[in-house]
Amino acid sequence: MRARSSAFTLLEVLIGIAVLGIAAVVLGAAYVNTLSAHAAVAQRATDGSLLDHLSEVVLNEPDRAKVEAGGDIPLPDNRRLRWQATIEEAPVPDLFRVVVKGEVRGDATKATEEFTQTLMLLRPTWSDPQRREQLSTDWRESQAKGTPR
Repeated sequence: MRARSSAFTLLEVLIGIAVLGIAAVVLGAAYVNTLSAHAAVAQRATDGSLLDHLSEVVLNEPDRAKVEAGGDIPLPDNRRLRWQATIEEAPVPDLFRVVVKGEVRGDATKATEEFTQTLMLLRPTWSDPQRREQLSTDWRESQAKGTPR
């Protein structure tokens, strides 16, 4: 009678190697997806902070003409943020719709990125007093008639 050996057979070893190979591929793909997601979040955070900074510049500028003229802001990595704004009066006194359009330009290795952002701003200093009074009168009349504006 032969003694039973406690070693693995060739088939068991090959199956084990195949399982480990599949696990390595799955883990590698998950790691690459994690790195890609991290890069995308970092890019969105950078883009968001640029728009946040630009919004802050627009919100803190009291002069309507300067906002409409736009500006040029230097950024890290030898990039520049150039922007301009279009301001429209809303049908509500002292409320303005500000559409900010711009582009982020880099050096020759980086592509130009364009963006558009719309802000609604309450700016009494931008209003023409006669136009404000006319809008207020129109609003009061529409309320008196019961027709919403």
